[in-house]
Amino acid sequence: MASSRITPICLLVYLCFVGMFVNSVLGAKARHFKWEVEYMLGAPDCLEHVVLGINGQFPGPTIKARAGDTVVVHLTNKLHTEGVVIHWHGIRQLGTPWADGTASISQCAINPGETFIYRFKVDKAGTYFYHGHYGMQRSAGLYGLLIVDMEEGKKEAFEYDGEFSLLLSDWWHKAFCLRKAKRKKVEACGNGEINNLNKAGSLLINGRGQYNCSLAAAHVSKGNGCRFRGNEECAPNILHVKPNKTYRLRVASTTALASLNLAIGNHKMVMVEADGNYLEPFSVNDFDIYSGETYSVLFRTDQRPTDNYWISVGVRGREPRTPQGLAILHYQSTTASKLPTLPPPQTPRWNDYAYSKSFSNKIRALSGSPKPPFNHDRRIFLLNTQNRIDGYTKWAINNVSLSLPPTPYLGSIKHRLTNAFDQKSPPDTFLNTYDIMRPPPNPNSTYGSGVYMLKFNNTIDVILQNANALNANVSEIHPWHLHGHDFWVLGHGEGMFSKRDEKKLNLKNPPLRNTVVIFPYGWTALRFVTDNPGVWAFHCHIEPHLHMGMGVVFAEGVHLVGKIPNEALSCGLTGKMLMGKQHN
Repeated sequence: MASSRITPICLLVYLCFVGMFVNSVLGAKARHFKWEVEYMLGAPDCLEHVVLGINGQFPGPTIKARAGDTVVVHLTNKLHTEGVVIHWHGIRQLGTPWADGTASISQCAINPGETFIYRFKVDKAGTYFYHGHYGMQRSAGLYGLLIVDMEEGKKEAFEYDGEFSLLLSDWWHKAFCLRKAKRKKVEACGNGEINNLNKAGSLLINGRGQYNCSLAAAHVSKGNGCRFRGNEECAPNILHVKPNKTYRLRVASTTALASLNLAIGNHKMVMVEADGNYLEPFSVNDFDIYSGETYSVLFRTDQRPTDNYWISVGVRGREPRTPQGLAILHYQSTTASKLPTLPPPQTPRWNDYAYSKSFSNKIRALSGSPKPPFNHDRRIFLLNTQNRIDGYTKWAINNVSLSLPPTPYLGSIKHRLTNAFDQKSPPDTFLNTYDIMRPPPNPNSTYGSGVYMLKFNNTIDVILQNANALNANVSEIHPWHLHGHDFWVLGHGEGMFSKRDEKKLNLKNPPLRNTVVIFPYGWTALRFVTDNPGVWAFHCHIEPHLHMGMGVVFAEGVHLVGKIPNEALSCGLTGKMLMGKQHN
């Protein structure tokens, strides 16, 4: 009779087979990273400056994962005097609201010398990025790309032969707080009058730009030409392509202030993805991208293969005082050192809002994408105004300027610490007699830390209403970003939103986004479902505007949130609560 004993070799083969089977069924992996955040010297635009880096890199390392993977980041704060957090922009944090990386909302800031472990699932393929969400650390360089590919064995809705990624940012030679330090009525960095800084030193593409010299000097009337050996930190990005191929270009904007426009000389582009969601494809010569947005475009290398071509990035939405950022599209049939013979594509005029609105109105969801519920359960109107508090310039929503508390909302609501923040709900609307075309008659506002408590699994409409700022005839662009959710963009419009505008809302094929722009003197309507337990920020993604109060906080189903790591709640009243439990 044959022995039933399993030999070591058979066991090894069996385990390998089981491992392969489980891996093929589950597919997903845990991807681990150990990061240290610290200041370093760098010259991203050829001028040496202090930069916030990760593991000695600027921008930070690119995370690449597949949908369904779990990302685990051990983040150590090597800064000597500052806390730090990182927000994973566009990742919905399903089941892990404490990993959203928003100081005072989802977690405590990570203190100097401490390590915090972010653990979250990337549930959907798309183009994303990460950035600091504490003080003004994004403008100091704390950001990087997060690319999520399709699950193994699945295909995208479009085909291409290769891909590139561009991370766009504006670069400041002095910290916001230092630039204002010589003026009167100044607060600390991240809290003061910092909205009037229109002039970044340069625009960066993947952390590279040129200050006080021009790559395209042969095509401009003034400016010194840049001279590079090719190994400089500020040498231009070069995208190497083969003729007659189709490439995917992923683009993300992490600017602190600037709205941008991107073009590739002589090449048309087809828009196919926005914020991790498929679009009905449409062709463009260039496209606007606002802070917090991401796109994927396809382009065909069908131009003269003996030439190279400029990729240009220029400022939109405010009068540009910063030159274009430039990169080079290199056809490998010629030399990479050969500069393009044609001038860089011209950026559309900064205040041609009709051009911008035309582009935004073309963005539609791909057929078969999820559609919004037909009706809403609650509608919240958010009036965006510039105001003053105790002589300081602030931004306010329904006349309330957001002031974040020392205890994270997620912990204080979960543990019912009612004295941790203002229990009075912010207003759902504003007076319909408010004249959005004029400066506020009473510019004074108030601070508030209240929360919009939303019923779980409800459909919420938000109408973002723009208005005149403190100065006459000034209304700014504001890109708004929602944490923890995608939302449907139902439409944009001119002037004050009214009942007549209900008929304009698109319920047929509105795009799903996590960031949306509101144009000067206009409105933007969006809809989302409160199906993700947690506490979520909704704010203007212009960094100084947020820190001057331009945001609100939504809470939904917090009682359904599972265990929150103690390290996320180690400050404020939740910190005291945890210490009390340890002593008992």
